[in-house]
Amino acid sequence: MESRNVPKSSVTVRELIRTNYTSLTPSERKFAQALLDNYPSAGLTSITAAARNANVSVPTVARMINKLGFTGYPPFHHALLQELEAKALGPTERRAKWASEAPETHQLNRFTETVMRNLEQTFANIDSAQFDAAVKAMAETSSHLYVVGGRITQSLATYAFTHFQAVREHTTHMTSVSATWPHYVLDMQKGDVLLVFDIRRYDAGLMRLAEQATREGVQVVLITDQWTSPVADWADYTFNCWVEIPSAWDSNVATMLLLEAMIAAIQEENWPRARARYDRLEDLFDRMNLFRRS
Repeated sequence: MESRNVPKSSVTVRELIRTNYTSLTPSERKFAQALLDNYPSAGLTSITAAARNANVSVPTVARMINKLGFTGYPPFHHALLQELEAKALGPTERRAKWASEAPETHQLNRFTETVMRNLEQTFANIDSAQFDAAVKAMAETSSHLYVVGGRITQSLATYAFTHFQAVREHTTHMTSVSATWPHYVLDMQKGDVLLVFDIRRYDAGLMRLAEQATREGVQVVLITDQWTSPVADWADYTFNCWVEIPSAWDSNVATMLLLEAMIAAIQEENWPRARARYDRLEDLFDRMNLFRRS
């Protein structure tokens, strides 16, 4: 059985809860919160055990699941299992999955359609208040901004640093070598911000880094995929980007668009201070004869 009116891979149970949260009763919200606090494990037991662990009744669980669009507990349980499986998919498995489901159209069209859906789904689930709060934290020049990524997302971290460093002072690009991270944590102070990029398969080192940074009073901003990196357990702000495409790899298009929106917002938050840095940087480029203007 499958959930009704729920796309197979574009919407997670976590997002369904967030979307429908305001329609839930207090007891249903209690179960929803218990599930989110221990996601997705809390929903991978029987309905009786899930209700007992959340201190709610079985009918309460059944009603909440129905409000999310599922016909019963089995399809809800199956959806969580599929999410768990999707988190662990490697390139070969992803390619096989898409090959079995791919329509017989040109690859360019398939890519374009999928990426557009990813963008739509990503920005439909961005909370503007959370975005503004994260931007304000990252724009605060009295604190230090650290940027780090994993094996694949390190390129995003490099791109982010290149722009943030031009917009604001006190910005550090952490290396991808986890053995060096304690050296950065050593200098972190309360009020600093750590921007983390982490998509499946998730980097266990980034989770440990976020944990230690949090213990130092650092605010953590996480940009992850729709399944959510474990770093979210330590993050103050989490942004989910939809990444699946007809390929053995995941897409960073939605992630990059979100990042560029953050860069633009932080630039505006710090203007005209940022403008003065741009002007000085351009002067340095000219004096060092690094780029041709024509």
